[in-house]
Amino acid sequence: MAWKPSEPLMKRISHYASFPPTGVSLRQMVQFGEKPSTGTLFRASQFLSEELPVRLAHRVEELNKLPDGLGDMSSIQKVRDWYAQSFEEITEMAKPDLDKGTRDRLLNPPKKSNQKLSNNVRNPSMNKNGDNGGGVNSRRYFAAIDDDNWPPELADHNKKFSRMLENIKRRHDPVVTTVAQGINEYKRKRQRMQIDASIQSFLDRFYMSRIGIRMLIGQHIALTTQSNHRHPNYVGIICTKTNVRELAEEAIENARFVCEDHYGLFDAPKVQLFCPKDLTFMYVPGHLSHMLFETLKNSLRAVVERHGAEKEEFPITKVIIAEGKEDITIKISDEGGGIARSAIPLVWTYMYTTVDATPELDPGFNASDFKAPMAGFGYGLPISRLYARYFGGDLKLISMEGYGTDVYLHLNRLSSSSEPLQ
Repeated sequence: MAWKPSEPLMKRISHYASFPPTGVSLRQMVQFGEKPSTGTLFRASQFLSEELPVRLAHRVEELNKLPDGLGDMSSIQKVRDWYAQSFEEITEMAKPDLDKGTRDRLLNPPKKSNQKLSNNVRNPSMNKNGDNGGGVNSRRYFAAIDDDNWPPELADHNKKFSRMLENIKRRHDPVVTTVAQGINEYKRKRQRMQIDASIQSFLDRFYMSRIGIRMLIGQHIALTTQSNHRHPNYVGIICTKTNVRELAEEAIENARFVCEDHYGLFDAPKVQLFCPKDLTFMYVPGHLSHMLFETLKNSLRAVVERHGAEKEEFPITKVIIAEGKEDITIKISDEGGGIARSAIPLVWTYMYTTVDATPELDPGFNASDFKAPMAGFGYGLPISRLYARYFGGDLKLISMEGYGTDVYLHLNRLSSSSEPLQ
């Protein structure tokens, strides 16, 4: 029997949705997590047990208020129930019973260790009136506290909390494909070829929020695991020395493999990489791999479709990586024939495929976030742009119809941009 939310739970969710979320920057996450002690992890779990329900509640409310009957699609209701169930699990998890001394230590850590976390700057992708989680709210992404003899209940609670987050993360794995399925159901029912602007901006908000929720959860799980053994360049899932060249080489190899597989080619179009050898910066390698793979896959697909799969030799796609003070920019230039100027806005719409050609999604498909078929279902570029914007970067596309396309991926290397929360 599928889990269903009760009425009192939905009331509680509405109450939580009236609070704004609190934005966290990449640099704060790293400062906080460098030496996660039992006390620090416990304080982080307290931050998350207040912050995650607020973020989940905003999404449940929005899923309940979708326009034009989209919320009635069974896949969309399934996703709403996952969010509500995760909300219930976090808010109902018992807190450990702590003595006064421990409570005081957690609330008032010694001055020397409670280094102040650096301030965030506004995320450039935020509209003017959207609150970017700065200042309005008293919840803080906590700075570290000393690590001396904490009572065992704290370590137990940390383990339980991390286990619960792992379950929630697993439950939400298929969200992207399930929402895509819901949009498909809606397009078929309404006989629409594409979705309108209000649904497009809902999907932008929804997926951006999902990136944030998964980032906080993934970071906390990784920190809990790393409290015993830590890789010197990693703080949670953030790598302080992300090697751009290595990730680009790996993405090129993966995209060429998928391209050969899809078109039955002996040798996919070649890709030439220009990148300073030792270029590293602080980033989440998983996000960067995803963006590179998706954009390369699009370029290779365009090249093969333009020149025909029978062709002996394809024009070379170039990946050029440049390092500036503010940004690291990756340009992917292909000779795949380009896109008409009038069609460029459509590149950023979700599900930009014809109703008949949209692949039927098997519910178990894409259970992990970073696997995608060659033709996909029109999600590669819009979601990659959200990943770029999440940490203050951007993804832009310039096309020469009849020749090819240049995609510019800007990555903010200052890492002080706060999450773009709405």
